[in-house]
Amino acid sequence: MESTAQATTGSATVEGRLWGARADAFTTMEPRMLALYEAVLDDDAADIAPGTRLLDVGCGAGRFMVLAAQRGAAVSGIDAAEPLIDIARERLPEAVLRVGDMEALPWGDASFDVVVGLDAFSFANDPVRALREATRVSVGGAPVVIAAWGRRDHCESAGYFTALAGLASSPSPRSVDPFAFSEPGALEAFAATCNLTSVRRQEVLCVWAFPDESEALTALTSTGLAVGAIQKAGQERTEDAIRDAIAPYRMTDGGYRLENQFSYVIARVGARSGKGHSS
Repeated sequence: MESTAQATTGSATVEGRLWGARADAFTTMEPRMLALYEAVLDDDAADIAPGTRLLDVGCGAGRFMVLAAQRGAAVSGIDAAEPLIDIARERLPEAVLRVGDMEALPWGDASFDVVVGLDAFSFANDPVRALREATRVSVGGAPVVIAAWGRRDHCESAGYFTALAGLASSPSPRSVDPFAFSEPGALEAFAATCNLTSVRRQEVLCVWAFPDESEALTALTSTGLAVGAIQKAGQERTEDAIRDAIAPYRMTDGGYRLENQFSYVIARVGARSGKGHSS
């Protein structure tokens, strides 16, 4: 096992504290993202196979890496939050896991056969620099997977983010917009800033299902955005705002079901543009 904590600057300084504050609770969000994880792993254009050297940028607690490792990939990951990396380390003792900035990846050029950033790049102070780093550490022509939230009107959790934003201005040096890459063509344009050409685009439905209010609040107050709101407005006000935001999605059995569309592109340097498909 190799695990090295890096000095954090920029986005990681703030985001690491926010996303690491409730790390154990945040792991309850991971199962609600499995549809996205499995779609990327199953996508032939991602080329994830036994022996693939894979880097997960913004890896969190490591659920995606666990799934990739089960398919034989040699996984590495970086995240701003040391408590999340600690959980990933328990799950993946042989992985190379580091704490640091995605804008300054602590790996050499051409170290990986595939690099993924699953709802990660929008949290960088400089998203283009972060993507440039992801491209630098990938082998020439290797796939870079960029995933982000879909259009706001296709995400029933949009009200949750609006509620959090209304409670407090972001404690980050800049305001994080989860929907920064949600408009049609935005992911492709972002990839193009680093000379990456999209060869595949896919839309994936992720259902955030919670059996009851208690589990919903545990999960939804664990995100970095929620922690930032709690720091400014307090636990009670934040929970009340979340209750109001998810109330329209309460089921007759007392649970909640929120459908959210995520999008990802698989891009390569020097590739010809390909036609995506959606499900």
